[in-house]
Amino acid sequence: MANTASAKKMVRKIERRTALNKARRSRMRTFVKKLELAVAAGDQDAAKTALRTAESEVMKAVSNGVIHKNTGSRKVSRMTARVKAMTAK
Repeated sequence: MANTASAKKMVRKIERRTALNKARRSRMRTFVKKLELAVAAGDQDAAKTALRTAESEVMKAVSNGVIHKNTGSRKVSRMTARVKAMTAK
């Protein structure tokens, strides 16, 4: 258990940051899930609009430090490929 003032403060800061990061990660996952549902349903228009918002949310998560830059790029790349594959059919 933290027993110095600075350690106690760090515990408080970490709790706040963890809560924020959880919310941001959850928000990102929600938009990615909406895209996955649109792709599974085969709705191209919905998938394209969902891709735009999901890509934005993933990049926000990257800029906030919730996920790594390469992870975000990989997610966006894979999402784009899935939507693009829909239009090819």
